[in-house]
Amino acid sequence: MISRNRRTFILHTAGLCAALATAGRALAGPALVDENDTTAKSLGYRAKASSVDAGKFPKYAAGQRCASCRFYAGAAADASGACPMFPGKAVAADGWCNVYAPRA
Repeated sequence: MISRNRRTFILHTAGLCAALATAGRALAGPALVDENDTTAKSLGYRAKASSVDAGKFPKYAAGQRCASCRFYAGAAADASGACPMFPGKAVAADGWCNVYAPRA
């Protein structure tokens, strides 16, 4: 027969492990957009703006990148940030897509 203290210890340990596993995922942040994602392909997203095919996307101009787009929600020093074009995911600060609009 298991004592009450041992049972309580096991339950608390299991609860702590579950909490730590969940916290690790919550702190990791959203995944980066994959260039092969359906939405990314339709918007011409590239993780490196320098790799954009200007012939295919004539709207692109050198120097444009997600970090200077008005839709980018990351800080200037961040390597990636949120974008409403890709809900639940992050875009690279050095990326670009066809929805690019300069900040006012």
